[in-house]
Amino acid sequence: MYVSAQTIITAGAVLTALVGFVTLGWKLFKWINHQKEQDQEITSIKAQHKKDIDDLKAEHAKDMAEVKAMHHKDTEGIQEEQTVVVYGLLACLKGLAAQGCNGPVSEAIDRIEKHINKKAHGQE
Repeated sequence: MYVSAQTIITAGAVLTALVGFVTLGWKLFKWINHQKEQDQEITSIKAQHKKDIDDLKAEHAKDMAEVKAMHHKDTEGIQEEQTVVVYGLLACLKGLAAQGCNGPVSEAIDRIEKHINKKAHGQE
């Protein structure tokens, strides 16, 4: 069998094409594996992020419960103090009324007593 230059060129072209296809297949295989690794890493990061967010939400809920309890306690204290102030004001107004001050003093006494009565019966 006689090997001509054209046969060598054709064999070289076939060999080059074959190496090109194998290289392309290998690069495609490596790219697909890299994408799978990235997908796994992204899934892992998402899971960690979700866990971190859930932990922060739990901590935030605990903190908010503490703040609400403190606020409720402070509000009760303020309401008690306001009750004492209103009764003191009413006593002062009644003292003024006993000394003969009428008009706005009597009106203020009536309004405060109505307010206290409504508050006592849950009408406000």
